[in-house]
Amino acid sequence: MDNMLDFKSLEADPKDRMPISSYGPNIRDAVRRYYIQKKPCQLVDHIFPKTKFGEKIRQFRPTWFKRRSQWLEYSIKADATFCLCCYLFKNELESRGNAGDSFTRDGFRCWNKALERFKKHVGKVNSIHHKCFNRMQDLKNQRQSIQSSFDKQSEKARSDYRMRLNVSIDVARFLLTSGFPFRGHDESEGSEYKGAFLELLKWYGDRSFDVGRVILGNALQNDMMICPTIQKDIVEACAKETTKAIIEDLDGDYFGILVDESKDVSHKEQMALILRYVNKNGMVIERFLGIVHVNDTSSQSLKKAIYSLFLDHSLCTSKIRGQGYDGASNMQGEINGLKSLILQDTSSAYSIHCFAHQLQLALVGLSKKNSDVDNFFYVLTNILNTIGASFKRRDSLRQHQEDKLEELLKFGEVHTGQGLNQERGLQRSGDTRWGSHFKTLDNFLILFSSIVNVLKDMKCDYPYHLDRFAAENLLSKIHEFEFVFMLHLMFKVLLLTNELNKVLQKKDQDIVNAMGLLDLSKKRLQMMREDEWDSMMDEVSLFCGKHGISIPKMNEDYSNGKSKRKRSNISYLHHFRVEVFYAVIDLALQELNNRFDVVTSDLLLGMASLSPVDSFTNFHKDRIMKLAEYYSSEFGDKELRELNFQLDDFIVYAQKCDSKFLNLKGIKDLAKVMIETKLDQTWSLVYLLVKLTLIIPVATASVERAFSSMKYIKNDLRNRMDEDLLNGCLVCYIERNIFKNVSNDVIIDRFQNMKTRRG
Repeated sequence: MDNMLDFKSLEADPKDRMPISSYGPNIRDAVRRYYIQKKPCQLVDHIFPKTKFGEKIRQFRPTWFKRRSQWLEYSIKADATFCLCCYLFKNELESRGNAGDSFTRDGFRCWNKALERFKKHVGKVNSIHHKCFNRMQDLKNQRQSIQSSFDKQSEKARSDYRMRLNVSIDVARFLLTSGFPFRGHDESEGSEYKGAFLELLKWYGDRSFDVGRVILGNALQNDMMICPTIQKDIVEACAKETTKAIIEDLDGDYFGILVDESKDVSHKEQMALILRYVNKNGMVIERFLGIVHVNDTSSQSLKKAIYSLFLDHSLCTSKIRGQGYDGASNMQGEINGLKSLILQDTSSAYSIHCFAHQLQLALVGLSKKNSDVDNFFYVLTNILNTIGASFKRRDSLRQHQEDKLEELLKFGEVHTGQGLNQERGLQRSGDTRWGSHFKTLDNFLILFSSIVNVLKDMKCDYPYHLDRFAAENLLSKIHEFEFVFMLHLMFKVLLLTNELNKVLQKKDQDIVNAMGLLDLSKKRLQMMREDEWDSMMDEVSLFCGKHGISIPKMNEDYSNGKSKRKRSNISYLHHFRVEVFYAVIDLALQELNNRFDVVTSDLLLGMASLSPVDSFTNFHKDRIMKLAEYYSSEFGDKELRELNFQLDDFIVYAQKCDSKFLNLKGIKDLAKVMIETKLDQTWSLVYLLVKLTLIIPVATASVERAFSSMKYIKNDLRNRMDEDLLNGCLVCYIERNIFKNVSNDVIIDRFQNMKTRRG
């Protein structure tokens, strides 16, 4: 095999690994060191398949790892065990004895004779296995291998090397947490700007004499620790230690996954994965695990990428207890969607369609099914885009008009495609978030006078006839009572559901609280329909009077358009109250009910029954027991009987014996209180259900934020970043709160162990 090594190509599953002899002699030690550093593939929490041997059913036992933790490996793909040290070194010792291929190439899976064969494989002191194991220990032991040349150097040389590396890590840490690029366009000696990494390193040395004497030009030419490869290795070490801290915090517990895919600036498909779990303090945590390039976005490709990422971090798919995706068919498909493929492997990995996405689809449905709403957003979009386009031709406008445009741009509502905040800009109905629509309408109401004045100036001052005509037409539209009425109506409808939208963007939001806010939103819409017509008409009339907009007489026959001949047999009052006000609210309620029909499922009704709000008024034992049955791996017949008793004791204690359970605002507060009072140990099965409820993802906002970070990190100027560097930068940038607690010492240890270093 070529002497160039791509660590990404090294397989984690022992069955899939290439023989060590197939690697070039110059890179074999690098391959060995990689696998030694990763440690043996040992999946303790995996659900191991059962095999029939004669009359008995046997399976691999994770307890076998305990006395063989440094060499025994398990392959999920082959359902077999392997020996790590023999895989790494047996090829160099085959001429001196016969160790067989059972633990290196084929794998061993005769579980009825496992202990006997393990003992036989290890053999006596001079066996092939012992020799391979000793060689592995030598390579791992810094004082015997990696550090052998380092130990021969003077103490001063070692100290200088460590200081040089520490400074490079400090500089990298600042750049990673800020999301800044490392390299410059020209890093030659005569360049005025050599890139952020080298410039910061020089700045560091100029301000500290001790640092300045050991870095850059004062270091040995071949030991300056500044080349691009060294920079990438430092980033990789930082990212892996950050991810390691996340995995340690998870501590082998149950977790949910949030997955989405998007193209980066170089049009490569990237898949991002977020872990959602409950930590030891009872807090809901969402952590970015990594981003992976996928060749296509089929469900099979995404599943393979997810499982590969899990294997890299020794995570078991059997621990997945929740899935969160958007509504794409490759994710949510009932037969071949990613959700269904993972459910086939892990039956309790329940999926909920992202609530934020469904809320947006409800608005899209409202717009498509109601012509008044659709026409309103069409006019609104044209106004914002016309004003935005005028900003491009600002030289033709007077200064006071520019000031008004700047006032609009401060709110980020004009979509010009020129670097403005497109998250808030309204492009077309249904293209942006629910919250951005709300903010657009809110700002439109506030800046109505400025918008009118800008359109008036455009109508008079623009040199082109079509532009003047467009401005005049839009000016006429926004002075119509129907537009103003729809502006207030849609603002009010979005206002009543905006709290739900904001809550869905929080990382620690739980499904029960989201269901409660959804129910509140529907109740508020119903109350608006029944009681708030008069108050809204008062607001509309006041607004029209302030801005000189004529109000039709409500008892007259309604006419559609300016022509008096197009009168109908209904009054303006009937049209606006019944055909618009009632119709829009009824359709909004219908869309919310249709989109969120999952809340009536036994699964979510059982979760809602655990809510501690108002002293557990929603507590329903039968529904909670039904919920437990959904998790058959955790709740067998014995556990269900025990849960039945625990629920009786728990509800009496929580309602009558401990004031800490009063005034809890949600199920996440319940989890924290149970941990604080150590009642998670007393009623462990009740707490397990609480934890499983919190693990179910509500929205995919965390994944979308990861893609926003990706677009910030890998931009037009950094569009040639390779996948490993992109992943490393993203892990450290997104999880910077974890990264800042990772010490330089552990980063140095990992950096040193990645390959042979001079230091």
